[in-house]
Amino acid sequence: MRKKKAGAIAIKSFALLVGLGTACFGTAYQAMAQDATTPYPNMAPVDQYLMTDQGAEIALARSAAPESISRDAEVLVLGRHGFETAVKGRNGFVCIVERSWTSAPDPDFWNPKVRTPICYNAAAAGSYLPRNIKRTDLILTGRTKA
Repeated sequence: MRKKKAGAIAIKSFALLVGLGTACFGTAYQAMAQDATTPYPNMAPVDQYLMTDQGAEIALARSAAPESISRDAEVLVLGRHGFETAVKGRNGFVCIVERSWTSAPDPDFWNPKVRTPICYNAAAAGSYLPRNIKRTDLILTGRTKA
């Protein structure tokens, strides 16, 4: 009797896993299909990606981590030519507000409204963050998504 129950549970679990997997792949394909009709096909003017209030950008960047971490973190803000240091840090963490090209899914790649605060620990600040900064620099110099 126990083997029958265990077998039934295993079969139902497998069916659930297949159903969820199919749903995920369907969503991914739907997102790719929507990419052709994305509301943001090209980069907007640079001003639309910038925050006019540097204090607000610093506060948003720091909101990505607990205050005990973010108060001593370095904070970068986006300027016309890339990210610039607004606050020097002391604990190895770096907080920034990423824009659409570094944090959003493809349909929103050029969406100037996307602003995602994130704080990188020391390891990520030395490895992953430079990649995002380079991508931002390339975007701001006119490089295309491709």
